[in-house]
Parts: sequence; structure tokens; C-alpha cells
Amino acid sequence: MTHQNTTMFHPPTFFLLGIPGLATAHAWISLPFCCIYFIALIGNVTILIVIWTERTLRDPMFFFLVILSAIDLALSTTSVPRMLGIFWFNAHEIGFGACVAQMFLIHTFTGMESAVLLAMAFDRYVAICVPLHYTTILTVRVLSGIGVGVVLSTVVLTLPMIYLIYRLPFCNAHIIAHTYCEHMGIAKLACASIQINAIYGLFVASFLVLVLVLVGISYGYVLCAVFRLKSQEARHKTLSTCTSHAAVMFVFYTPSLFSFLTHRFGRKISPYIHILVANIYVVLPPALNPIIYGVRTKQIRECVIRVFTGK
Repeated sequence: MTHQNTTMFHPPTFFLLGIPGLATAHAWISLPFCCIYFIALIGNVTILIVIWTERTLRDPMFFFLVILSAIDLALSTTSVPRMLGIFWFNAHEIGFGACVAQMFLIHTFTGMESAVLLAMAFDRYVAICVPLHYTTILTVRVLSGIGVGVVLSTVVLTLPMIYLIYRLPFCNAHIIAHTYCEHMGIAKLACASIQINAIYGLFVASFLVLVLVLVGISYGYVLCAVFRLKSQEARHKTLSTCTSHAAVMFVFYTPSLFSFLTHRFGRKISPYIHILVANIYVVLPPALNPIIYGVRTKQIRECVIRVFTGK
């Protein structure tokens, strides 16, 4: 009975260690992350303001871009301020409930971003492969359904993680070698089997891989349609409409897949590499996405200039 009383409880707080092995460099590491986070805030707020105020930006692509910018704001804000608090103020402690909430939000927003990128790939497929039916396929009702589906599917997929964490006993371990709370980082502190957690984590990760495969298939059809065009100018113009989305996909999936694979199979890779890549994963895509779309999308670029110069 005594053993059960000392193990079956949740610690009042966890201790977020930061980046293992680089504690003395936290202040310096914080500077680029702070700058990138600031760029993410300005860039995504700008995208939201421009699309909201400009009535000409009402195509489905801009609807998805609004959702993407909102998710980027939420994802970076859920993780980076806590990270900077650790780096600047040694605010290492986080309550058990707050840690689980942060875990849920980070995984949910990550899943939402992946789902939105799939929706944007579908948008490009319809626009290029069946352009005459673009407005009849991507109606307001369909777009609303996609938006609701993005939110509900990821929330339903992530909710079980909360139960899987709350069911675990944690004994005396409470130090998380990370800058924010994530599912397996918390589960590994438990003094019980976490096999179900690991299996469910792989199950959720498989959906990200599935999304990547579906995006690849859609772009396969897009490329086939592009190379059937007789005019080289038309090919170049059509491909240019896809480069922004392709760049965003690369920025999002490269660090996420690297983080996932090294977390499970890269035992010889230093822990600080894992944590640095995981931190880049939640702050770099939100900063680069508005820059990529702002530079590559003529309508947004012109509207940004018009909004902020009044011309």
C-alpha cells in the first residue's frame, strides 16, 4: 500500500531543463529564436490583416492561407514564450496541468498545419488539373467543411494523448530534457509501461506521413498536367503558382521528419541536436511561411504595399 501511495500520483510541477549540454549558452541561443519568433508574429499578423481587409483576396487559396497563418501564430506562441522564459529568467518549472495542456496544443496545431497543407495541395490540384470546375468544386460549403474537418480531425486525434498521460504514475521523476512539453517526453518520466503511449505516438505520426504521401500524389497529377501544356510560358506560369506551397511543405516537413526519426532511431545523435531541431520545428516554419507567400504571391505582395503605403 505504501508503494502504491508513493507512485500513483502526478507531480505538482515538471522541470523543463532547456537544451541539455548547452545551458551556459542559453542566453545566446535565445537571440535568434526571439528574432525568428518576432518575424513570425509580424509576418502572420500582416498576412491576416491584408487578406481580411482586401476584398480582392477571396479565392480558396487565401482562405487556406488565413487558416495557416492563424495556426502558425498559435503554434509558435504556445511554445516560444515558454522557451524564452527558460533561457532568460530560469523559469524552468511548469505545472502538471499546464504541461499537459501545452503538449495537447503543440501536437494539435502541428496536426492542423499538416492538414491545411494537404488542403492547399488539393486546391492546387483542382486549380491546375480541372480549372474549369474550380469554383464549382471549391464552394463556400466545401471550404467550410474542410476548415471544420481540419480542426475536428486533429483535436480528436490528439485528445487521447491527455488520457494516456493522466493514467501514468510518475514517482519522483519530474525533469524533462526539453524546452517544452511533448507527449513522449512526459511519458518517459513514468514509472510504468509506456508501450501504449509509444504505439499511439507512432499511430499519430503515421498520419503526418500519410498526408505527405497524399501531397506527393497530388503533385504528381499536377506535374503531369503541367507537362501536357504546349506553351513553355504557360508551364512556367503554372509551376510558379505551386512553388510557394512546395517551399512551405519543405520548410515544415524537413525539421519535423528529422526530429521524429532522430527521436526514435538516432540514439547516437547528441541530445542537444534533438532539442534544437524540435525548437526550430515550432518557430522556423511560422516565420518563413508568410515570407514565402508574401514574396511569391503577386496579389499579396501588391496588397501589402498598398495597405502599408496607402498607394
